[in-house]
Amino acid sequence: MKLRRRRNVAVTGIGMVTPLGHDRDSTWAALMAGRSGLAEIRSFDASGFPARIAAEVKGFDPRRACDTRSLRFAARFTPFALAAAEEAFVDAGIRPLPAVAERWGLVTGTGMMTSEVDFLHRVQKTYAPTGVFDTAEMGRDGTRVFSAVEFAQQQMNSTLAHLLRRYGIMGYTASVHTACASGGQALGLAMKAIRRGDADFVLAGGFDSMINPMGLGSFCLLGALSTDNETPERASRPFDLTRAGFVLGEGAAFLVLEEWRHARDRGARIYAELAGEGNTLSSYRITDSHPSGDGAIQALRMCLGDAKESIETVDYINAHGTSTKMNDISETNAIKAIFGPRAPEIPTSSTKSQMGHLIAAAGAVEGAICALAIQRSTIPMTANRRVPDPECDLDYVVEGPREKPLRTVISNSFGFGGSNSCILFRSPAHAEARMGHA
Repeated sequence: MKLRRRRNVAVTGIGMVTPLGHDRDSTWAALMAGRSGLAEIRSFDASGFPARIAAEVKGFDPRRACDTRSLRFAARFTPFALAAAEEAFVDAGIRPLPAVAERWGLVTGTGMMTSEVDFLHRVQKTYAPTGVFDTAEMGRDGTRVFSAVEFAQQQMNSTLAHLLRRYGIMGYTASVHTACASGGQALGLAMKAIRRGDADFVLAGGFDSMINPMGLGSFCLLGALSTDNETPERASRPFDLTRAGFVLGEGAAFLVLEEWRHARDRGARIYAELAGEGNTLSSYRITDSHPSGDGAIQALRMCLGDAKESIETVDYINAHGTSTKMNDISETNAIKAIFGPRAPEIPTSSTKSQMGHLIAAAGAVEGAICALAIQRSTIPMTANRRVPDPECDLDYVVEGPREKPLRTVISNSFGFGGSNSCILFRSPAHAEARMGHA
């Protein structure tokens, strides 16, 4: 029996909306310039919260991505997603035309919160003014508060539906919700759909915004956020001894993925090969990884094995690097466990130091950054690490962006609840060399 050739997956389009910029190039330029997207919260009054800072998308006009009617049915992050997707399609120079719409897929890492605080407050005020919820009254006259439009806005798959409708994608579709690992897992799931032959092209990415009273309040209660309100640009300092929590961010990123030979034959610009995924679940604590790196270790090992890649060729790791006490130690220990004596030699950085933690969008944005790092032979820095932590003793690229040709890059994303996602990218030259020997 003839074995079927393993299909390789090319990254041919990238689009982003982040706290550093409204597109791919402005985000990258801000990263390279060392600018910070962290500031005092402007979208609502956060003066009563312990953490009053966030990494908001600033000055973004949702009407550039959504018509007025669509905006009525959109969550805050929906326009971010639509704008990033459109940029990715334009960048790739290919779209899901009707003749091939069934061979196009869509996989998204979906935002964690869709209920607006104003809506929840109206429900409470109308049906539970004394603290006891009156289900009978809501059943008799729920439309006073709950409209069809709001119901549509609050569905977890509402942004997925916006994307499918706008672009006419009719093939493989999935929505991933694994907290901070969502975006990375979405990219890995899309890669496997192309490998299996379920799709020839996939729009894959993630989007989120939890910068609202409910989101901010929840993370404050968990003690996960930095409260360095007077110096927001310094508040996220991964791997620093004085780190004291992450800074909440928002945004979206999408990649256009396609079967390698098709991309090459049509003369597409290929940023990188998306070549491996590791996806595990560890249940040490809801909010913390095991100090040893257990869970992350399995995901890294699985990712390298899936890509059939040697640890010797890994030239950069985009760390999850949240700036929390436990995560940064755990991730450092996982990298040491996998890479052994090579670990201190591998440049490792966290772009959350400049753009905050984008939750479900984080893995997608950081995956896009990895593809750009390969294409531009430049490693982003870890900002704000000034006081070394003896337990975090890798090469964190603290001096600024570092020029370096990159063969293989890994992006880590570890989510609340114990989800662990690692994805691996290869440079086009390294990928073609390997295919030539396959």
